[in-house]
Amino acid sequence: MRWKWIFLAPLAILAMLLFAFIGGEIVMHLWNWLLPPLFGWRQLTFWQALGLLALCRILFGGFGGHHSGRPSFRRRMKERCGQMTPEERERFRQRMRERFGFGPSTSENMGQ
Repeated sequence: MRWKWIFLAPLAILAMLLFAFIGGEIVMHLWNWLLPPLFGWRQLTFWQALGLLALCRILFGGFGGHHSGRPSFRRRMKERCGQMTPEERERFRQRMRERFGFGPSTSENMGQ
């Protein structure tokens, strides 16, 4: 079992470096192909493209896969709504309309 990690660890590091290199190259080439001719922006170097890729990862959270331990918000809400009666569901919708300011209750209040 230990020998397996001896081979897998360097392979994983190499794969991450290769992914970063290819991702940086793709971002750099796409940027330099599209944005300078269209908008007159400067061309990027490889390191700037790699930084841009990292920034997008931080801001938008791509390349992550699924979070297996935590159910998504949408799935939890679907489960909760599935357990509600139609009357409870309508009361819930009405409370959300009032709380977040859309629906008939807001327009009635503005007329007063």
